[in-house]
Amino acid sequence: MPVSATDDDALFVLTAAMLTPAQFPGVLADDYPAACSKLGLDPVDDGYGLVFGQDGTGARWTVAISDTALVACALAAWDCGLEYDLSPDERSVVAALPGWPLPVAVAAPGVPDPHDPPETEGGPPLSPPDTATWGPAQRRLGADEIALRWRIWREQLEAGDESDDSDESGAPDSAAQDSTPPDSTPPDSTPPDSTPPESAGKKSAEQPEEPSRREPGSNGIHPGVRRALEAAQEYLRTPPPPGRIRSTAAGEGVRTLRVDGEDWSLVARTDDIAFVLLDEEPGEVLPVGRGPELPGLLEALEKLAVRPA
Repeated sequence: MPVSATDDDALFVLTAAMLTPAQFPGVLADDYPAACSKLGLDPVDDGYGLVFGQDGTGARWTVAISDTALVACALAAWDCGLEYDLSPDERSVVAALPGWPLPVAVAAPGVPDPHDPPETEGGPPLSPPDTATWGPAQRRLGADEIALRWRIWREQLEAGDESDDSDESGAPDSAAQDSTPPDSTPPDSTPPDSTPPESAGKKSAEQPEEPSRREPGSNGIHPGVRRALEAAQEYLRTPPPPGRIRSTAAGEGVRTLRVDGEDWSLVARTDDIAFVLLDEEPGEVLPVGRGPELPGLLEALEKLAVRPA
């Protein structure tokens, strides 16, 4: 999707992403201010659009613009397979940053192969986080993948449940064991990419493993999952930075929640269960059953969440 160019300074646009409190490349950070910090940008309330492209020499550039509506329209059109000429007005340009902070699988036709521009006064070029091994970036990508393909992951868990039911050992279902978040029901009073498609949800070159049946702790729940639920509960008392709790529509009256912490990510539907991913459990997806208290926790988190405009 290149725009017309006549000299080496013009930008051939390849793809784009949103950088707002409600929608930002999760691979970068657990929350919106931290993602902005990675790019040297101020975490303004309205956010930015990120435009990834090459100049006439083939050098990689990331352009942050204030016209988020333009980028949102372009992404919606591209998702539908439509052409959209993303040509930012120079007045909307906030920063032109060397390099790309995310992997981009396409290149502009008719220009040299993508490469980093010479080092500038602002420091070394941006580069994607290391996702070769399991860590925070991979964990967040995995959670993004589950949120994007919830039905597939839910069906995998149900298939596992049916297999467990037919097991002669009669072992209890771990999803049911993982059903009770810590503490009491949340109080009534509540305080006030997107990544480009080529970077979504990979563990090295693979998806995270299907929902885990790992042995729970003595209290009936994986210790890391309990720690994540306790941290999520704490968010109700001390709201986290913007973007740590995000909500998107998932049908009539249903929302998908994405909640992140220092070493955990949670994906849930407000009418269903939750899945937790942990830095300490490479590639594992741990289910949290509905139980009596999870609905209240999800409802309270949803009230705190930021939503796409």
